[in-house]
Amino acid sequence: MDPEVVDAMLPYFTDAFENPSAPYAAARAVRADVEDARAACAHAIGARPGNVTFTAGATEANNLAFAAAGPDAHVVVDAVEHESVLACAAAAGGGCAVVGVGPDGRVSAADVAAAITPATRLVSVELANGEVGAVQPVREIARVVAAERDRRLAAGEREPIWLHTDASQAAGSLAVNVGTLGCDMLTLSAAKIYGPKQVGLLWSSDDVALRPLVLGGGQENGVRSGTENVAGVIGFAKALELTAARRGEEARRLARLRDRLQRALCGEFGWAVVSGPRQGKLHLPGLLHISFPGLEARRLVIALERGGVSVGTGSACAASKMRSSHVLAAMGAPAEVAAGSLRITLGRPTTEADVDYAAAAIARAVRAEAARVGRREGASGNIGTARAAAARTGSASASVQVPDTERGDA
Repeated sequence: MDPEVVDAMLPYFTDAFENPSAPYAAARAVRADVEDARAACAHAIGARPGNVTFTAGATEANNLAFAAAGPDAHVVVDAVEHESVLACAAAAGGGCAVVGVGPDGRVSAADVAAAITPATRLVSVELANGEVGAVQPVREIARVVAAERDRRLAAGEREPIWLHTDASQAAGSLAVNVGTLGCDMLTLSAAKIYGPKQVGLLWSSDDVALRPLVLGGGQENGVRSGTENVAGVIGFAKALELTAARRGEEARRLARLRDRLQRALCGEFGWAVVSGPRQGKLHLPGLLHISFPGLEARRLVIALERGGVSVGTGSACAASKMRSSHVLAAMGAPAEVAAGSLRITLGRPTTEADVDYAAAAIARAVRAEAARVGRREGASGNIGTARAAAARTGSASASVQVPDTERGDA
């Protein structure tokens, strides 16, 4: 966590530990602090405080968004969503449509429009993908959903349709404003912006009636029962404040560092494959997804860890279960590209010296692993396959993030 976030949270573990629902003065003061934090979080995304519901992370917020659509809803999602969204979609009582993505990991608004049926109540598309960094056309999709809503109203149809976007991965690098995006519900995670784990929020518009997943004392306007995580929401508000103040400059700095790392690795290994959109503005500035086809990524991760460099092989959730990447599969990446893929993230603590050290360490690990499996740059089929995969998968040209921001929660 950011040290300033920790400092903001500490009093609520000791001196201000009262239950915010209690009636006495000290508890009322804590309640006021919770509501101030809610107002700060709402302000950060261009919303009103009353429309913000705090949760125990982005996964819960995503579940809450799907629950709002109702148990018999038909839903539309894209194929590279976070596992919590895909699981909710699969459980939808009215069925789900999973829209494919292009080789750069981006979904088309036209394809989303084609997947909407008269029974569709919810469309969920993330603002940015946390594995390959693809920024999705949420504003275009919002116009598609709005047009369908207008059509239903004109036809006298009562079935609602809403757009939900999980902006957790994007909030550290992209401005997140619910009015600009045009969504009806939006998810954020504190852990993705150097805040505490197990704290998230769901913003919902006035037109959306949320349905509680957790019953009890009726906290969070009856939507999310249970004593509030006071220190967590205070830390969340502080993390959002710091992120907003630093976002532009930090995004540009990370883009330069990512480019430096990408140039170093691709310069030495011309057969490497970089996944994600080619245009920097369509790619998160703190993430590099690179593959060394023919090599085994998990062996590279182990070798790098011994050298003090922490990288991943995909999303933290999938990696913890030793599963192959559903994101790369949806993008059409060949098996050898997926098997040799590293997800490298950079963040606030990352320096130019760190990037150079990591580049050298990765190069050593790749050379050693290539020698072990007998892979030579001129080996039959390998280079052609890698280059063909690069053409299909797309090459990112600007961005990276750091290991300590790689969280399991969405």
